[in-house]
Parts: sequence; C-alpha cells; structure tokens
Amino acid sequence: MSPGVKVKEGQFLAQVKLACWSPGSWTQGAQMWMALSSRKADMRLLIAEDDKALGLFLSRGLEADGHRVRLALDGGAAVEAFAQELPDLTILDLNMPVKDGEQVLREIRILNAELPVLVLTGRQEVDTRVRCLDWGADDLMIKPFSLHELRARCRALLRRKREARLQLRAGDLELDRLDHTAHRAGRQIELTNKEFALLEHLMLNRGQCVSRVQLLDSVWNMEPAQTTNIVDVYVNYLRRKLRDPPPGQLLRTVRGQGYVVPLESDLGLETPATLAIMSALPTGTDLVSGSSNQHLTI
Repeated sequence: MSPGVKVKEGQFLAQVKLACWSPGSWTQGAQMWMALSSRKADMRLLIAEDDKALGLFLSRGLEADGHRVRLALDGGAAVEAFAQELPDLTILDLNMPVKDGEQVLREIRILNAELPVLVLTGRQEVDTRVRCLDWGADDLMIKPFSLHELRARCRALLRRKREARLQLRAGDLELDRLDHTAHRAGRQIELTNKEFALLEHLMLNRGQCVSRVQLLDSVWNMEPAQTTNIVDVYVNYLRRKLRDPPPGQLLRTVRGQGYVVPLESDLGLETPATLAIMSALPTGTDLVSGSSNQHLTI
C-alpha cells in the first residue's frame, strides 16, 4: 500500500484481516498491523491553557506531529469546545479562568468518560494530583515540563485510544472491528458487510450526528446527488437486528439531519418493554413508519 494513498480506517482494517487470514500471509498481516499502530491518524486535540503564548507553542509542536489542534483560553471555552469536537485527546491546565481545570475535568467526564485527558499543573500538592486522577485524568505532568516528553506522552495516550477503537461499545452493544463481529447483551448479531460498516461508522462518530450524505459517501461510496433511501432502509435493518425499536435508544434519528449513536450519559438501557414491542412487529416492518415491506429505492 503506497504511503501516499489515503485509505479509510474501516477499509484498512478489512485489508489487515484479509492479510492475516490468507494462507502464507502472516508476515504481510503483521506489517499492516504495525502500520496501523504507528501511522499518523490526524487526531483532534484540544489544549485548554490560559497562557496564550504557551498554548500556541504547544499547538505548533503537536501540529508538527500531524494533529489538528484547537486552543481554548478559559475553562468555559474548554468545556464548550470539548462538547463540540469530542477531541481524541485533551490537554488541560488546572489554573484556568471562568472555570478552573478541576471543574472542567469533572464536566468533560460527564460528557464523555472514555476520551483521554492529560492534566498540566504547576501545583506541587499531592492531594491535587490524586483528585485529578480520581476524577478521570489519564496522565498528569508537573510544570515546567519538556515538550519532547509531552509529545511522547500524547503519543502513548493516543496509541492506547487507537487500540481501544478496535473494540467499540455503546451500552450493551459491542463491535469487534477486527473479527467483524457484533454482540448485544452477550447475544451475537449476524450482520451483513454493509450493515456492519454502517454501524461501525456511527459508533466511531458516537455522540455526533452523521448525515445521510456522509453515510452515503463513507459506507456506500455514492455521490450525494443520487436519490436513494438506502441509508434509512439499512438503519431499519440494524434496528430490527439490534432489537432497537423507534424512536431508538442505540440508533437515534435526528430529524432532517441524520443518525446518532448517543454518548453513555444519554443512552437508555434496553428494557423488557422494548423487547416485547420488537418481538411483536411483523417481519419486514419499517421501524420508522411502522408499515411493512419497506422498499429500497436507488
């Protein structure tokens, strides 16, 4: 694979799987796996630092590693930027105006409990560092620090996050991107390749509304100008297999915009009532309108 060719993450994983499972191709599969682990993934980073000069210095250093960086100069702006971006990594200074770093850490952990956070502080008190780690910080550095070490710590956190993205979870739904399997509440769900790709894309963008145009491009490689209801049809297929009847807990419709797999804090749990509704629906029921035998139009 040429380094100049941009390959979508899901397609790259499929190539790794094929290489690993093909006779005599373990070496090729291992090489591709190493490429997946080491390649720059154009990660989104948020730096929350009230010292603008230091923030810009850190931004330039991390942008040199191929990342997209957003700088927030106060705690309020940091929480707002986190909610908008859901960055792959947040670098958080504790001494922030509007909202201090400890409050920001608590609020972003309510928004998302999984995305890594690296705390920067000039405070020497052990209690402060312990509180930050207890509230969900993944790492902590004491000022002054080396930019070289900061970049290395960021790479380590992002590497662990990238490896974790091979196992996607939303509530009791688990998706294994390498084995190409899906389970809900321990029950294996048989998905077609397109159903899997659709669910994978939505879970990779968890908490963000993904438009039908984006899904047509990413999952079906179709031009948005084409008139088709294929996205809605496949969402209905998934809802039926996931036992997720409308309005949907795992796959939610954002009217006029697209679909979203909600964050853990917004995710309801499957109940016996929803399962009863699902089991009562006739085969071929449209899980949006309630009518049977929805037809695919392309």
